Amino acid sequence: MDKYIGKRLDGRYLVDELVGIGGMANVYKATDVSNGRVVAIKILRDEYVQNQELLRRFKNESKAVALLSHQNIVRVYDVNFSDKVNYIVMEYIDGVTLKEYIEHKGVLGWKEAVYFTVQILRALQHAHDNGIVHRDIKPQNIMLLKDGSIKVTDFGIARFARSGMHTMTDKAIGSVHYISPEQAKGEVTDNRADLYSVGVMMYEMLAGRLPFEAESAVSVAIKHIEEVPRSLRSVNPDIPEALESIVLRAMQKDADDRYNSAAEMLRDIDSFKKDPSILFEYKYRTPSGPASEAMMEREVSGLQAEGGEGRRTTGGKAALFGGKKRKGKTAPKNEKKRPAQARRRVAARNEQLAEDAKRSTRSGQSHGLLTVLVGITCAFVIGSMIFVGTMLVLNNPFERVADVKVPNLVGLDYETIKNSEEYKGLAIVVEESGYNEQYPVGQIYEQSPSQGRTVKTGAVVNVKVSMGTELAIMPEVLGKEAAVAQTELTDAGFTVQRVDVYNDLVPSGLVCGTNPGSGSQVPAGIAVKMEVSMGPETKTAVVPDLGGESLESARAKLEAAGLSVGNITYRSNEADTDTVIGQSPSRSSEVSEGSYVDLTLSSGDREISTVQLYVSLPDITGAVSVSAAQDGVTVLQRQIQPSLVKVWKPTFSGSGVAEIEIFIDGASYRTYEVDFDSGTSTQLS
Repeated sequence: MDKYIGKRLDGRYLVDELVGIGGMANVYKATDVSNGRVVAIKILRDEYVQNQELLRRFKNESKAVALLSHQNIVRVYDVNFSDKVNYIVMEYIDGVTLKEYIEHKGVLGWKEAVYFTVQILRALQHAHDNGIVHRDIKPQNIMLLKDGSIKVTDFGIARFARSGMHTMTDKAIGSVHYISPEQAKGEVTDNRADLYSVGVMMYEMLAGRLPFEAESAVSVAIKHIEEVPRSLRSVNPDIPEALESIVLRAMQKDADDRYNSAAEMLRDIDSFKKDPSILFEYKYRTPSGPASEAMMEREVSGLQAEGGEGRRTTGGKAALFGGKKRKGKTAPKNEKKRPAQARRRVAARNEQLAEDAKRSTRSGQSHGLLTVLVGITCAFVIGSMIFVGTMLVLNNPFERVADVKVPNLVGLDYETIKNSEEYKGLAIVVEESGYNEQYPVGQIYEQSPSQGRTVKTGAVVNVKVSMGTELAIMPEVLGKEAAVAQTELTDAGFTVQRVDVYNDLVPSGLVCGTNPGSGSQVPAGIAVKMEVSMGPETKTAVVPDLGGESLESARAKLEAAGLSVGNITYRSNEADTDTVIGQSPSRSSEVSEGSYVDLTLSSGDREISTVQLYVSLPDITGAVSVSAAQDGVTVLQRQIQPSLVKVWKPTFSGSGVAEIEIFIDGASYRTYEVDFDSGTSTQLS
């Protein structure tokens, strides 16, 4: 049997069961006996206690998460590092990993994938804002709760970004299927490495498969560095083009081409949620290496060689016509022998021939240009005639097209009517899809042209289709300062209506209630009521003198004064058994109305002992009345808010064996048998 199960760590955490086995630590479900809270305890395995690198990573996780406070990040309550045991006490999550959920469903619908991704990105933005990069984002480290909310876990290899960017080592590398290219290459990493991993997870959720798979981890890492993933829409055609663009931008090889922050990625997702038909101009760019750069240089050089400057360096007219240049005015040898007159006749004839050649050239050039222009004109005229003829055949403008009146499409289901015979005379086109709380998913909530307009048969009617009511999760703000809580609710998209109320349990200025309650799934942007405590109401009462009174008589006097019986204890005394021999506050004291007065009763000559019970309270929003009866006599009563006080710890006095019954708002909740002589208790029901 596991050596920790059934044991208490530091006398406080009662270990119940082993719920997870990790690479360097095991996770146990336990109970914090000081407040009854169920917790998860991650304990570093014994064989790694002396491993300084793993111990550093384990401590790093506790430091990282301790800095964070976000509804989508698992909370840390306590840490302990010693020579005997090293553990982290965390929020207990009752759910499954996102990896298990993906494997169960295969392919997730894009709305569901977006819903999960938004929560993950909000958690990462909070971590990044606090200078922490997770560096091991993968669905195995994402917990999915029953209400659909997400918790990011396992900051075991997180780095503190504010201390400088860090390179990866083989000991700190995350799961290779979700690793960024810079991590795989051992280069510097920052928050954009987390965004790459989110892109891979989105790809897996939408496609039902990973973008890169191979037989070995090294091969997968190389694919992250070098290969382009298969198009998402070729795997799943139902994915909107804009969503594919968002995924591909997150998965860019070069971190500079990705989103700069989780907030920037969230903005694009928000734009997409408002209009799924939106188009982003993202293109998946492959890395350019030295070979491609050299090719570009060759292409540029080639273009330059074909330009005007290149032609001007080819060597004059003689070279162009295939002859040789003559140097100076040197004449052929036989030319010197000619008489001067003959030479003049030859020169005149040559000049005439040259002039005729020039005129012939100019005439030929003009004639050639005219021929080209005539040809172009004819081709244009013939092409225009063919185009006009084709349009006449296809469109038949002289044909009479019947008029129809546009029907009312608002409130109809688009999928039902798009191929309906009743509306075949119109082309119904979805112009936009958006959230609309007045119309269910798939219903048309707007059309253009409007109902009753006269149009030609076959005319286009643009419609807007509802995506239903946009939902959001109420943040957990109970016990927080009013200003902080209001900021969180506003950031979540809600309109806040503050109500100040008196509250005996919650200190002034702190939130003591919300409507809807924390964790509820509600329409986005609705007005929520936030109750802020003003502390106890300042009505006062005077404590009566209860000395010598019986318990029932003392209770009646207190209730008449607007007060209640508090703790009842016994002490050996010569006074009659069960009569009041002490009270707190003392008589004539001025206290708040509704306060409790503790009583000390005489036990006569009986030996009196005390036993304290730990009563776990149910998950109830708002204050309740909790009372205890000892052998049928009410000995204790309190107003408690279970959402803030998880465990009630009343103390009872007596001798022998007594039956203690606990009531909540007057209804029996639990019964205990208490043996005061041995100081033990047993829950009966």
